Amino acid sequence: MVYAVGLMSGTSLDGIDAALVDISGKNEQTSVTLVEFITMPLAEEVLKRIRETISLEESDVEKICSLNVELGEQFSKAVLTVCEKAEINLADLAFIGSHGQTLFHIPFARESFFASTLQVGDPAVICERTQTTVVSNFRERDMAVGGQGAPIVPYSEYILYRSEEATRILQNIGGIGNLTVLPQKSRLEDMIAFDTGPGNVIMNELCLHFFNEEYDKDGAHAKQGNVNQALLAELMAHPYIQKPYPKTTGREDFGKQFTQKLIENWTLAPEDFITTATMFTAKSIAEAVKPFSDGETELIIGGGGSFNPTLISMIKESLPNVKVMIQEEIGFSSDAKEAIAMAILANQTLQHGIGNVPSATGAKKSVPLGSITYY
Repeated sequence: MVYAVGLMSGTSLDGIDAALVDISGKNEQTSVTLVEFITMPLAEEVLKRIRETISLEESDVEKICSLNVELGEQFSKAVLTVCEKAEINLADLAFIGSHGQTLFHIPFARESFFASTLQVGDPAVICERTQTTVVSNFRERDMAVGGQGAPIVPYSEYILYRSEEATRILQNIGGIGNLTVLPQKSRLEDMIAFDTGPGNVIMNELCLHFFNEEYDKDGAHAKQGNVNQALLAELMAHPYIQKPYPKTTGREDFGKQFTQKLIENWTLAPEDFITTATMFTAKSIAEAVKPFSDGETELIIGGGGSFNPTLISMIKESLPNVKVMIQEEIGFSSDAKEAIAMAILANQTLQHGIGNVPSATGAKKSVPLGSITYY
């Protein structure tokens, strides 16, 4: 029995996910069982500092420097909390896989900027506070071999979800939406994965702006409004939606600045804004899924968006010939999926196994991912 913790904090900024798992094996022989899971909310003052550092207008190097250590302390607290809840001693923890908090991601070189990515949450702090080896910075190695550093979870999805009976498409809806296509009886090289576009990020920004709410709980605001077809058409014409894969995106394309421009350029009722943004997420997912949905196809949805019934209903309506389910319907946890993936990637790294999927990221070759901070 080998215990490990996977840590994830996504673009939705809805807390730190910590998954305690029992993990063994390597590559296709990897076996992983979820033992305990928590989402640790971040205090409002911490969220404020994160938002400042991801804002081009408000960020500076001093803020980033400090936040790196502050989030290291927060991630450490999440590890301690999940282990305490499971009544597991830290001495029994073999390793931690920490994704960190993405502050900025540049998938392609442009103008004077190198293709690059930045996640913070100091692994040295996590290592010391938990007295456990930490694997972190998973995206950088993929980018060093020509990949986009995203999506980051496909290898874990291959391990956990491949099927002999049907094509499985795994759709995560966090701040950004991303999918992984696992053809029936697939091999690793058959996988396709890419970001579909916005997940919850535009909806969340609208809820924060109009109602001072972090997100649209149970899709309640979206359920009350109407879709503005002209705005939806403009959103669906966004260059990213039309772009061929492999591709990746983030808050730099669909975050606060993007949402603010929508509010400035369109006069709509708040609920109509949120309903239209919700339909945009649904339609962008549907358009990404359709080319892969010939024959028996299952779309399995995870992430925070899976708990928005209005969004799920819109996706089902947009894909009438696809069996649409959420993770819980097949015995997995929507909340824990990405945190479990970090534990799987860390396990691969520590055993010198590959962690990226070149067909998903565009990398030139398969490589181990992450940097190791040994205890």
